[in-house]
Amino acid sequence: MSDTQTDTYPFSLDVEPVGESGSLFQWSIRKHGKLHQRSDRKHPTEAKARSHGEAEIERLIRDRGR
Repeated sequence: MSDTQTDTYPFSLDVEPVGESGSLFQWSIRKHGKLHQRSDRKHPTEAKARSHGEAEIERLIRDRGR
């Protein structure tokens, strides 16, 4: 599952199930379509993974101006 939002350009967030059971999720952040960062832990729900990924994109955007 992939979300591309213009307000987070050049970053996009992908949230995908992990493993055969699909009961855990991880996120990855792409910058201009190339892998930039990936979660280092698995999250119990898709919503939690998405929330953590979105927070990381916000941090990347905020720190980009420094």
